[in-house]
Amino acid sequence: MLTGAVQLIREDYYGDRSILAHIGPKQLFGESYAFSGADALPVSVVADEDCRIVLLDSRRIGACCSNACSFHSRLIYNLLRVVARKNLVLHQKIQITSKRTTREKLMAYLLEQAKEHGSSFTIPYDRQELADYLEVDRSGLSVEIGKLRREGVLEARKDRFRLL
Repeated sequence: MLTGAVQLIREDYYGDRSILAHIGPKQLFGESYAFSGADALPVSVVADEDCRIVLLDSRRIGACCSNACSFHSRLIYNLLRVVARKNLVLHQKIQITSKRTTREKLMAYLLEQAKEHGSSFTIPYDRQELADYLEVDRSGLSVEIGKLRREGVLEARKDRFRLL
């Protein structure tokens, strides 16, 4: 992704949407599917804004050139690091969404964001998108945010949160 942002979305048979990831500038997406040899992505890629995307030929990247140049080795190494980091992010999402209640899922997500960005941060989702990411009902999510505000646990305004 050169510029812009996309979301990776999975929809089930009933049309229920789950946001798997938000991809911004200087990030990769689709590499696992490209190198797996899959015929199609099992997810949809939806632009959040105008985007400029570079398409790479996984066959040319995966096959070392006859010179075994250091550039190619470094490219493969960097790609493996990206895939490994994404695996950790996916594991983190599984830990969040495997919580039993909306409140537990929300707090697990917000605590991860606070750990990464400090106690005051902006998330890349509006309320419906956050509900889709957490795999919960939007109205239930709004109720929990309201309860946490009243309990003095957080301040929230749109996509901006502050843990108290």
